[in-house]
Parts: sequence; C-alpha cells; structure tokens
Amino acid sequence: MRNTAKITTAVLAAGALTLGLTACGAEQDAATDTSGPLVVAASPVPHAEILTFVKDNLAEKAGLDLEVKEFTDYVTPNTATEDGSVGANFFQTQPYLDDFNKKNGTHVVSVVDVHLEPLGLYSHKVKKADELKSGATVAIPNDTVNEGRALQLLAANGLLTLKDGVGTAATPADITENPKKLEFKELEAAQTPRSLDDVDAAVVNGNYAIEADLKPAKDALVLESAKGNPNSNLLAVKEGNEDDPRVKKLADLLTSPEVKKFIEDTYAGSVVASF
Repeated sequence: MRNTAKITTAVLAAGALTLGLTACGAEQDAATDTSGPLVVAASPVPHAEILTFVKDNLAEKAGLDLEVKEFTDYVTPNTATEDGSVGANFFQTQPYLDDFNKKNGTHVVSVVDVHLEPLGLYSHKVKKADELKSGATVAIPNDTVNEGRALQLLAANGLLTLKDGVGTAATPADITENPKKLEFKELEAAQTPRSLDDVDAAVVNGNYAIEADLKPAKDALVLESAKGNPNSNLLAVKEGNEDDPRVKKLADLLTSPEVKKFIEDTYAGSVVASF
C-alpha cells in the first residue's frame, strides 16, 4: 500500500507565498538531522511515483529511510527545501531552479539529473498542429521557464518565430512572426490540461499531462525532443546539504538500472531517463 503523505496547494498556500527562512524544531530536523528519514517534496506524477518505487524496492537494502511528500504546485517544494521543512525536492528543471533562486533569494542546488518529461501540444479540437485555425487560442504555462519552453516548442514546429537568443526567457512579446495569428492564454502550469475544453490547444508539462491521462508519446500533436534537451528533472537540496549521506544514497538509487527500467516500463516514452 502506498505510504505517501499528500499536501495540497490549498493547505500550503501561505507557505507558497512567503519564504520562511527560519524553521523551528521538527521542521529543521527534516533537513539537518541526518539520522532521521530523508523527507523529499515531489510532484505526484511521475516524481512521487518514482520515489515510491525507490522507497518500496531499493531504499531499505541501501540503508535509506525515505519519506515522500506530494505537492501540487511549483513553488512550495523549493520554499520548503529552503526553510528546512523537507530535506530535498524532486520536481523541477535546472532552468526553472535558476530562475526561482534568482527571483526568490533561495539557495537550492541540483544534486543529479533523473529524467525528462517532454513538453507537448495537445488539443481536443484538432488532430494535427497545422490544422489550428487562424486566431486559435493556445494555453501556455505562465511561469518564466515553462512559458519559454512552450513558445520554443511552437517555434520548433513552424507555428511561430521568436527573436534570436531569447531561449527559455521567451514570452509572447518576443514573437516576431505569427502566421496563424495565434492568441495565448497564460495559465498556471497545472491548469493547462484542464483548459483543453475551453481553448483550441494547450502546451502541457509532461507530469501534468500524465496526471490528466494524456499519453505524451501518443496524444501530443507535437512533442519536445529529448535529444540535447537541458530540461531534465532533478533532485535538489538546499546549498550545503549536497554531502548529506542520505541524499547521496538517494541520488545513487534514482540513477540506478532499476529506476531506469521502472521509468521505461511505466511511462513508455512519456518520461525518459536522463542517465
């Protein structure tokens, strides 16, 4: 039976909006007491599922006491890692982490890359990207990095052209050519799959696509290429905790042949191992 504590965005709304840089007693223990369990904040799919596989099948033999806490947003896992409420997190890419640290003054660092979740364009109204009509509305994630990735995906597939060099910092203001006159609806990343009945298409992060029963490898009109992609999802900790023996054990387990096989067997190309 799955033994994972679930924490919703609503419950932790206050924590998502403020950076509690000091934590008391038990909260600090999650990050500083290396004799206790390693508490890891994770998005439900696929991150918590991968961690649960590790917990149930590999951790005990490796001498790792692992506790998984699920979060449904892209903010709280980093603030909880910063304030010591958890000892690590597993949900984000390096560009997103760099942008988050810069904007919030946090000190969260990467430990190891684990997998890629290809970003995809989905639609309930058309079967091919080139079938989108003039003036079609496309939902895209509204956070800096994922919005940029979404626009890069559309550009790579000929739906628009972006200014040279904008990379993952791209916004709709950086579009130089928009032959289909696409209109963009900027939403929180978790909301994009729920918007599919209201928009013509939506660019959805891999984890949220899987949660919405979409199969990226099959259902996406266009899909982000895994080759040379810098957006692998990673295990992260607060700076200074990289040498925590529990973290090192988890990093080894997350990049083990057993986890690679689990990813391949479970996600059938919708999630791709980065090691």
